[in-house]
Amino acid sequence: MLASRALVRGLQSGFWRRVSTSSAAWAAHTHDVDVADCSVPQYNNRLDTPLPDVPFVRNLSAEQKKLKEKEKGSWTQLTKEEKLALYRLTHELSYAEMRQGSKEWMTVLGGVFIFLGFTGLLVWWQRVYVYGDVPHTLSEESVAQQTQRMIDMRVNPVHGFSHKWDYEKKQWK
Repeated sequence: MLASRALVRGLQSGFWRRVSTSSAAWAAHTHDVDVADCSVPQYNNRLDTPLPDVPFVRNLSAEQKKLKEKEKGSWTQLTKEEKLALYRLTHELSYAEMRQGSKEWMTVLGGVFIFLGFTGLLVWWQRVYVYGDVPHTLSEESVAQQTQRMIDMRVNPVHGFSHKWDYEKKQWK
C-alpha cells in the first residue's frame, strides 16, 4: 500500500510529465524558430500583380545605396547595367523570366514512363512465373459443353440463362 502511494506521488510530482512529454516538444521550446509575419507585406513574383508591395532587396549594401542615390538624378546618365541593377533591386524576375516554362513536365513524364515500364515488367513476370496454364474449362469445347448442360438443366428459366433459349426451335431467342 505504501509503495503504491509513493509511486502515485512520484508520478504526480513531475516524473510522469517528464516521461510523457516528447523530446521534440522540448526541443521546439528551446530553439528560436523563424516565423513569417503575415501582417507585413511580402514580396512575390506574380504576373497578375506587376508591382509588388515591397522591393525584392530590402537591406541595401553600400554600392546599392550609391546606385539608389544616382537613380534620383537624370536617367540618361545611367548605363544599361545600372538600370538593370536598379530593376533587380525591386524585382527578382522579369515578365519574360516569369513566363518562361520549366522542364518539370519532362521529369513527370519520365517518372510515369518508368512506373509504366516497371508495371509492365511485373505483369510479364507474373504471367510467365506466377500464373499457370489456362484451365481447360476455358477452351471453346468445354464452354460449349457447359452451355449445353445449363440449357439441358434449365438453369434459371425465368430471367436467366435458360430464358434466352428457345426449346422448341433449339436456338437462341
